[in-house]
Amino acid sequence: MRHARRIGARENTEGSKVKRFLNRSGLALGAALAAACMAGPASAGEITIGHTIWVGYGPLYLARDLGYFKQGGVDVKLQVVDDNALAMAAEAAGRMNGSASTIDEILKYRSPHFCFKTVTVLDDSYGGDGIVVRDNINSLKDLQGKTVAINEGSTSQFWFSYVLLKQHIPLDSITFSNMSADDAAAAFIAGHVPAAVTWEPNLTLVKTKHVGKVLMDSRSIPGVIVDVLQLTCKTIQDQPKDVQALVDGVFRAVEYAKQHPKEADAIMAKGVGGYLSKPSDFADAEKGVRFYDHAMAVKYLGTTAQPGQIDDIIKLGNEIWKAVGKMKDTVTYPEVVDPHFVQTTH
Repeated sequence: MRHARRIGARENTEGSKVKRFLNRSGLALGAALAAACMAGPASAGEITIGHTIWVGYGPLYLARDLGYFKQGGVDVKLQVVDDNALAMAAEAAGRMNGSASTIDEILKYRSPHFCFKTVTVLDDSYGGDGIVVRDNINSLKDLQGKTVAINEGSTSQFWFSYVLLKQHIPLDSITFSNMSADDAAAAFIAGHVPAAVTWEPNLTLVKTKHVGKVLMDSRSIPGVIVDVLQLTCKTIQDQPKDVQALVDGVFRAVEYAKQHPKEADAIMAKGVGGYLSKPSDFADAEKGVRFYDHAMAVKYLGTTAQPGQIDDIIKLGNEIWKAVGKMKDTVTYPEVVDPHFVQTTH
């Protein structure tokens, strides 16, 4: 989960669909639906996007505040949402056009009743997430039979499960202790668990306190914890020019950030806000991610005929979330990815 504030919305005629998919996901329906009341359905020339507070969403604000979206003819409204469940509920209820989240997270919501697709890639974790262990643990196989503190149902669990499966280590060979990423780090530092999956700045804290080590982090396997921008199928169908302007604007912002990093950090920090509102804090957080430029996004998404790495994540996402009871339906690349806008960006 990402840090965030709460917004609201009201349920409309799509509410029954939201109830079905949220009930299947085991989420807090009442709070999720109540959260949509401040957002309204967008019209042509306007797109509303929900997101939690996360450094990887900075380019959205950069493109907005530099006027790139407006220059493309679209007014992009960005709404900070308390968590992904609330954003997805508002979107399913027709109160937002889409949201920014990790690809593994959105898989859990896709259904025949709730159609949305990824239109571009925003960032990936590049050292910002990792596994901390005691000094006597030297490999992933050494974790078998041990307890690992982890936020179950989160991107942390997805990433850790992905790593285990790639090493042919059964998920049931690990005992999981469910807690937030920050609490997992605290439990590890206090000596209550031999291992934990967490993120920065907790990884650095473990190193500086000399209470263990980072066994591995997301820099060693990039392209797994990936934030994407997804929009409803209705938005994609009814507003293709707006969607193209949105995607183009994000890529322009990423290029601006490459050329003017200090200026870009100041703009993005102010836009994203929250715990990242100071440019220095934003810059520190930025060290653990990679913003995706056009070439990277093209390669990662691929095409319908020849999908990119995202297809592997989707397939393993199905396997992992089904194994832990977070998904029932199988989701495929064509159902959750539309690479057209990245392929035709200009």
